[in-house]
Amino acid sequence: MSRGDERIVAAADSAARQVVGRVVVCAGTDLVDVDDIRTLLARQPRFAQRHFTAGERAYCLLERDPAERFAVRFAAKEAVLKALGTGLSGAALREIEVVRRPSGQPELALAGRAAALAEAAGVHSWLITLTHSRHLAHAFVAGVGQPT
Repeated sequence: MSRGDERIVAAADSAARQVVGRVVVCAGTDLVDVDDIRTLLARQPRFAQRHFTAGERAYCLLERDPAERFAVRFAAKEAVLKALGTGLSGAALREIEVVRRPSGQPELALAGRAAALAEAAGVHSWLITLTHSRHLAHAFVAGVGQPT
């Protein structure tokens, strides 16, 4: 198992531990090839503007090669839509934003149709974990309901 694969397994284990004892109403995961995102960014200059918020683009573009950061955020957006049971047609990807807490921990901010879908599903908050290597980007999300 490569070091990148070990990081992905560790992130998945961490995500699973975060949901113990919570009311999880939905969960989703996605794995993205970083080279595919790198190619999209090069061939379709508007790709980032169409699918990522201004805040996400600013954060990703801090890196000389932003492909890993874009890829893991794309994976998170797809994971949310999978968790909500809609797939990519459920909401605009820009309605799902990966933001960073002051600690650096990622969290999700949903707007528009994505927020409405989450509310209809009974999602009160989200748990999210992200990891990436030079080749793969993985995201796991869990929609958490109101405590009972």
